[in-house]
Amino acid sequence: MFDTKEDRKKMESVVERFNSEMKKVRTGRAHPDMLAGIKVEVFGQFMPLNQVANITAADATMLVITPFDPTNIKSIVEAIRNDQSLGLNPADDGRIIRVPIPALTEERRKEIVKNASNKVEEAKVALRNIREDARKAVKIAKEMGEDVKKRAEKEIDDLTKEFNDKVESEFKNKSDEIMKL
Repeated sequence: MFDTKEDRKKMESVVERFNSEMKKVRTGRAHPDMLAGIKVEVFGQFMPLNQVANITAADATMLVITPFDPTNIKSIVEAIRNDQSLGLNPADDGRIIRVPIPALTEERRKEIVKNASNKVEEAKVALRNIREDARKAVKIAKEMGEDVKKRAEKEIDDLTKEFNDKVESEFKNKSDEIMKL
């Protein structure tokens, strides 16, 4: 019998990566994961923002960033401003950085959903690639009979459909959250 455990693990990792990407997508409410993709130049190298500062949501419209080392404030502010996809304008008082989260316009919401749909397509392509690799492994397996190969291919297709549905479901939830005023 053909074992799909390895393929399942690969597909689960694709869905996990997709879910983590969806957490970074802006929904109109302040959430520390919004800044997860920000890299800050400190001490001559780039580091993720969450490794150089503590990020909290003060309320639905404000993020507060407390740097571990106050000398990094300028580079943190610069890194946030330089990320045009977020469109945020942080302000610092020398100790902490406040990042107001402006309300999203309808046009901006649609643009965010469109960008998120690109991530859906990337996840689906990765799932299809895993499926194709698994199908090739089934085709070249010499010890399997034709009926066993057909069952294995069906099992692989069912697995791919299951994970595609998970990606679609997560995207639908996220796009509903983005479009909700």
